[in-house]
Amino acid sequence: MDIKLILSDIDGTILNDENVIDSGLKEAVDKLRQKDIPFVLASARSPEGMLLIAKELDVLDNPIACYNGALVVKDLQNNKYSTILSHELDITEVQKIISIVHDKFPQVSINLYSGADWYVEQIDKWVKIESDITKLTPIETDLSKLVEGHQVPIHKLLLVSESAEIKQLMQDLQSDKLPDSSFYLSKPNYLEITNVNASKEMALRELTKTYKLSLDQTMTLGDNFNDVPMLKASGLGVAMQNAPIEVQKCANVITETNNHNGVSLAIEKYVL
Repeated sequence: MDIKLILSDIDGTILNDENVIDSGLKEAVDKLRQKDIPFVLASARSPEGMLLIAKELDVLDNPIACYNGALVVKDLQNNKYSTILSHELDITEVQKIISIVHDKFPQVSINLYSGADWYVEQIDKWVKIESDITKLTPIETDLSKLVEGHQVPIHKLLLVSESAEIKQLMQDLQSDKLPDSSFYLSKPNYLEITNVNASKEMALRELTKTYKLSLDQTMTLGDNFNDVPMLKASGLGVAMQNAPIEVQKCANVITETNNHNGVSLAIEKYVL
């Protein structure tokens, strides 16, 4: 296959279970650069949550797909990065979601993401865990007032609690009339909510236009259900061996696990 663009997930894909980057990936990315093949990061993370990883891999000049594709930016190293694509959540639906959580699921941690900013109502145990993973500090505020005042664009909501409670919450939200919102689990206890038009697949399609490529010339790598659309859409969809079986079935090939340099091995095998 003549691969000209690679789009890769981060957590559980290029990062191992200790949140350390695939040890062979920097060298592989350097080789890709020599062949003018962009290596693009795609994640549910915020721009700030991807900055250190992009810097370590030296891919800051490439686009970065954040919030599961709701925000695609370039020149991430600059304070005023340029926006390639932005899909924001509907304010009315966000207000309804927050109200449901407050009324029926008060133990659920609500995280609101806008551009490079992360807002929370309080620093609970779930926020601390996320802060430790991303090395970022959120802004504490009254989310209801923030949303009601239309103070910021909203690119993503992240709802976190115990897995059973998040599963029930997801069922309740999906049964409500929220046509402009998309719900998916990035972890068993992480419910991500973005605009229904936002996905890594849509980011991939936008990037092919930017680089004047066909989807057949793209390779995608991922490990979870939110990666399935891009795995199916690309010319070569590569699932990690640590991905759920249902995800693996949607890929063209399976590579090693995230703990055994699956991404760099796939790049060497199928591209380099």
